[in-house]
Amino acid sequence: MFRNKKVLLVVALIGLVVFLSGCTQIDVPITSESTGFWNKYFVYPMSWLITYFSDLFHNNYGLAIVVVTIIIRLILLPLNVKQLKSSKAMQDIQPELKEIQKKYSSKDANTQQKLQQETMALFQKHGVNPLAGCLPIFIQMPILIAIYHAIMRTEAIKQGSFLWFELGSPDPFYILPIIAAGATFLQQKLMMAGSPAAQNPQMMIMMYVMPIMIGVFAVFFPAALALYWVVGNVFMVAQTIFIRKPMMKDVSTGGDKK
Repeated sequence: MFRNKKVLLVVALIGLVVFLSGCTQIDVPITSESTGFWNKYFVYPMSWLITYFSDLFHNNYGLAIVVVTIIIRLILLPLNVKQLKSSKAMQDIQPELKEIQKKYSSKDANTQQKLQQETMALFQKHGVNPLAGCLPIFIQMPILIAIYHAIMRTEAIKQGSFLWFELGSPDPFYILPIIAAGATFLQQKLMMAGSPAAQNPQMMIMMYVMPIMIGVFAVFFPAALALYWVVGNVFMVAQTIFIRKPMMKDVSTGGDKK
């Protein structure tokens, strides 16, 4: 199940690259007069929000992107907490799940059907939703694409600069891609700590593949998008530490009491 989530994430990221590479209207400026559902409800609001905060920070679009990223992460926080709880719940039922898999280890269709039925019954018994961890992924995809459009279709943002880089161009020193990749690796490592998935060789490979993919994407995309990735991933690392650690402590304490 964990493996399927990681595969889904990889497919989503690859799909994102394909979409961004051939997305339409990327050369058409976004304004309040832009028509179409995507432009009106995704791209323009994101452009307006970044511009609004840049005005508060004396036309500092980079700082505005940092603030907007944090706001987005705070809005998504309940979903991410649910994802962490779902991950913990999946860890809790691993012994029972392994027993079911051992019981129905045969590969014939009838046995596999019984395996699926008992697995779903186990999920329902413990209130586990195996798809809960995928929801934040799907929600973040349109947000990420909207930010990309807002950057490329708002001339002021595209021409802006922040720290050592131009927002509309890739980071010339590859610092943001390295930080983005490192933060992604750390966040995944924290998520997998103490998890049965950490014993899965395929999951361990994915723990290294995902940061590399993020880093490569950040090398070629505008630095503003890489900045969003960096701030978002650092936020996720902090979130994982402050939310997951207490949950694991409760599990450990409960185990000691027994």
